[in-house]
Amino acid sequence: MKKIIVFIFLISQIVCAQKARTHEVYFETDEFEIPPTEHYRLLLFLSEIETLDIKKISIYGFTDDRGSDSYNMVLSQNRANSIKTIFSNNEFDESIITNVDGKGEILLKLVKEEDIHKIRGLNRKVEIFVQPYDPPRPKVVVVEKPDIKEALKGELKAGDKFTLDNILFKTGYSVLLPESKKILEEIAKVLEERRDIYFKIQGHVCCTQNSRDAIDRKTKKRNLSVARAKYIYDYLAKKGIAKQRMKYVGMRRKFPLGGEPKFDRRVEILVTYVGTNN
Repeated sequence: MKKIIVFIFLISQIVCAQKARTHEVYFETDEFEIPPTEHYRLLLFLSEIETLDIKKISIYGFTDDRGSDSYNMVLSQNRANSIKTIFSNNEFDESIITNVDGKGEILLKLVKEEDIHKIRGLNRKVEIFVQPYDPPRPKVVVVEKPDIKEALKGELKAGDKFTLDNILFKTGYSVLLPESKKILEEIAKVLEERRDIYFKIQGHVCCTQNSRDAIDRKTKKRNLSVARAKYIYDYLAKKGIAKQRMKYVGMRRKFPLGGEPKFDRRVEILVTYVGTNN
């Protein structure tokens, strides 16, 4: 009976362990910039974990056995920092990145002399550990706000601002999630009817350092807030809204709302002029 209990306990531990995610990024000798192939692999990993309810992320940098102890400590820390920057640039909340540490060199353990270069290559790395909440936390109940469609139909003045709630973008991209397109289509119908409204579309991102813009994973450019605003602009133009009524601008991360990161991945409409409805 004891053996059965121990076996069940071990199985449960294995199942729990499988819920964590790990990834390794490998570097060239004496470098802390991520090689293109490794950068691509890392972005794939980020795509896999972006929907998880993440409790914490730990990042540990290492070097091979060449170089002095002090040199290797600095290099390993720089490697860990470079990975953290990638997470930040791709809209991962820095508050969940609890460890970013350089561990220095990994001692060389040889089996065969010809394995030296291979082993050293495997030691020049950063290890990433992603620990989700287990079980996932209950979803936060969002207080329903006044319907933006109804608000846009009402009395407006220059300076009024509306957040396009439920207009959700894929993390790191300027592409809407499928469930958001119907909502945007309904907003477009209202804006097409209200031809007296002139407005500016403001794109925002989350989680970057020093109010910087995030990187658009598709174009690799640091202009994700602009790209998201332009996506809405182009969509509304295709729905028949005159371009002279609209402008778009990227706000980077200058105006975070606080709370969950998803609320900072937003687009807002700022009314700039209200004229006569022709």
